[in-house]
Amino acid sequence: MTGVVLYVSLVLFGALTGVASGLLGVGGGTLMVPFLTLAVGLTQHQAEATSLLVILPTAIAGTLALRRRGVGEAGVALRFGVVGAVGAVLGALLALALPASTLRLVFAGFVAIVGVRLLRDGLRAHSRAETG
Repeated sequence: MTGVVLYVSLVLFGALTGVASGLLGVGGGTLMVPFLTLAVGLTQHQAEATSLLVILPTAIAGTLALRRRGVGEAGVALRFGVVGAVGAVLGALLALALPASTLRLVFAGFVAIVGVRLLRDGLRAHSRAETG
């Protein structure tokens, strides 16, 4: 993918990622990393680094929209953020130490586990709602 097609794809997928971020409370990496590796052709390391750079403005925008409506706990978020920043440095160093193929498998495993867990919990909640 090159030129105008790449630019339009990035803009459209960026908008989709932003909507998903606000809707689902995610930074978008679970959507963006696969898109950047599979559709754009970035390496796993490049895609993850790019995703991390994108998280900051999308997280700020989503947080501001939710905070205007009184949703969220700023104190909890700040404490998680400080600890998360330290963890992010350690995680980035670990990612750089891993071969791209291993990093891709780790990422895929993470997404699969999260997906299975969400599906299981959603089905349980749906079943309870129908019977209760």
